[in-house]
Amino acid sequence: MATGYNVPGMSAKDSETVVQALQDRLYAYNDLHLTLKHVHWNVVGPNFIGVHEMIDPQVEAVRNFADDAAERIATMGGVPIGTPGRLVEHRSWDEYSIGRDTAQAHLGALDLVYVGVIEDNRKAIETVGEVDPITEDLLIAQTSELEQFHWFVRAHLENSAGELATSGATTEKQAASKAKAKTSAKKK
Repeated sequence: MATGYNVPGMSAKDSETVVQALQDRLYAYNDLHLTLKHVHWNVVGPNFIGVHEMIDPQVEAVRNFADDAAERIATMGGVPIGTPGRLVEHRSWDEYSIGRDTAQAHLGALDLVYVGVIEDNRKAIETVGEVDPITEDLLIAQTSELEQFHWFVRAHLENSAGELATSGATTEKQAASKAKAKTSAKKK
């Protein structure tokens, strides 16, 4: 949805393409920061405090990504939509599926969450890069931080040979289960 103007030097069609890509990222960022906060509240077990404290800066950064995406949409003449109902209606992913569980379980599930968000960000970078280097730069910077957060998560799931406990998992529940199983196997 546009307000009837766009930034100088861009056509209305190109602006609409960028606004749509940003709106998709806005939905993803709002969902991600709420998911991260859910993990923060529901993580338990021996690694609780480390994961609990690692997640909060990620929540704040992703909230800021949402704000930046929304403000860029408005700058381009679009109308950013941040309501929960529209997010649920327009998202292409399922609700986060892990409740109260161990740090390893949540980290296993977050591995897949981050994969999805980063892959979609890279697609958005390709889309907007063809028409708007300003938005491309914004998304590149955000994706760089997301990749670092993903590395933080994966560092908990990786063994010394570089193998991920979540390897081969295709759902959050599978990834959570595999991550927990690897941790349990190490304790025996």
